[in-house]
Amino acid sequence: MKTRIQFLLLAASFVTLPGVLQAQPSAQYVPGSEGIKGASLPPPGVYFRDYNYFYWAGQINDPSGQNRQIPNLDAFTYANIPRVIWITDTKFLGGYVGVDALLPLVDQHLGFPGYSSTTFGIGDFFGEGTLSWHIKQFDFAVGSGVWAPTGDSAPQPTTRIGAGFWTFMQTAGATWYIDEEKTWAVSALNRYEFNTEQRDTHVTPGDAYTLEWGVSKGVCKVVDLGMVGYYQQQVTANSGSPASSRNRVAAVGPEVSVAFPKQMFFVSLRYNYEFMAENRAQGNAVTLTLTKRF
Repeated sequence: MKTRIQFLLLAASFVTLPGVLQAQPSAQYVPGSEGIKGASLPPPGVYFRDYNYFYWAGQINDPSGQNRQIPNLDAFTYANIPRVIWITDTKFLGGYVGVDALLPLVDQHLGFPGYSSTTFGIGDFFGEGTLSWHIKQFDFAVGSGVWAPTGDSAPQPTTRIGAGFWTFMQTAGATWYIDEEKTWAVSALNRYEFNTEQRDTHVTPGDAYTLEWGVSKGVCKVVDLGMVGYYQQQVTANSGSPASSRNRVAAVGPEVSVAFPKQMFFVSLRYNYEFMAENRAQGNAVTLTLTKRF
């Protein structure tokens, strides 16, 4: 039972949030969506997962990491992201084949001297295919997916929900259970995004790389505690416009996860404090994730 709980506690943790206010236009994926055991996909079954994501920031840093760009910034995002995951019994290259999809609902506010805007709407659709392996004290997973520009978009500054371009994202990660009882876990989840031309500006955003990591300890059969963090950066320059500085951000914070085995229900809560940001917003992120297996 304990092994099953560990597989499910952060079930299906590959992709969630679209590029809301936290991210610059170079990235569709918002870091901090996943944390401890973030690279572990669950055993075969059908899952429903609901992400509740809160982000707020009071500054946008310049390329040197200093708060010199916009005074008195007021940025807030709440996103509710329902997601359906199906891990099949079919195997390919020894790994379980899976598919998942999501469509976010987002409420955003952005304000600074001379500008104020609030928007609620449907964001960009995401779908992907995955392969996952569970080998002794390791979990491995890879995924390939696409973001479709289904949400409304506009040139910056804007609170429109959609990014306005297609993105092809590749994901690979691993979780290592340090002890045989699998009470200690270390995970790393990597993503790389290839972007297409933005429909409003005709600029092609540069590629983006994201790393999410977590270190956790099972304090009892149903509770995990840990530290999580992320790093994201724009890897290549934008094309189709004058050159602009690339952006990056890093964050760290705590997480707690609780399982309810009889109900096959799982809850996780994490907080990420952004201690470094360049050419982008610097703020705080809280994610409450609810997962139900059917």
